[in-house]
Amino acid sequence: MKLVIALVSLSVTVMVAMIYLAVDQEFKLHDLKARIVESYAEVRMKEESIATLKMNEKAMRTELVSVNNKVDELKKRKEESVKSAQDLAAALQTCTTDTDNVQKKKASTGEAIVKVKADHGVAKTNAEGEIQKLKKQILDRDKAICVFANTTNEEARKLCGIPEAPIQS
Repeated sequence: MKLVIALVSLSVTVMVAMIYLAVDQEFKLHDLKARIVESYAEVRMKEESIATLKMNEKAMRTELVSVNNKVDELKKRKEESVKSAQDLAAALQTCTTDTDNVQKKKASTGEAIVKVKADHGVAKTNAEGEIQKLKKQILDRDKAICVFANTTNEEARKLCGIPEAPIQS
C-alpha cells in the first residue's frame, strides 16, 4: 500500500507538475499571442505610415517636377529678357549713332547753306554791279546812236526815249 500511495503521490506530483507546466505553457502562449497582436498592430501602423510617406513623397516629386518646369520656364524667360535687353541696347546704340551722324550732317549742311548764301550774296552783288555796268554801257551806246539817229522816225524815237511828236493838224 505504501507503494500505491507512493505511486499515487508520485503520479499526483507528476500530474501537478505537468499541469503546472501546461498552465505555464498556456500563459506563455497567451502572452506570445498578445505580443503578436501588438506587433501586428504596430506593423500595420508602420505600414500605414510608410504608405502615407510614400504618397507624400510621390506628391512632393510631382510638385518638384512642376516647380522644376516653372524654374526652367523662368530661366528661359530670363534669357529671352536678357537677349531682348541686349537687342534693345544695340538698337539704341545704333539709333544714337545714327542721330549723331544726322546731327553732324545737319551741321555740315547748315554750314554749306550759310556758305552758299554768302556766296550767293557776293555773286548777287557782283551780278547787280555787272548789270548796272552793262546798263550804263547800253545807255551810253544808245545815246551815241541817238545823236546820229533820225528822230522823225517813230522807231528811232522809241529807241532813244524821245516822246512822240505832237500830231499837227
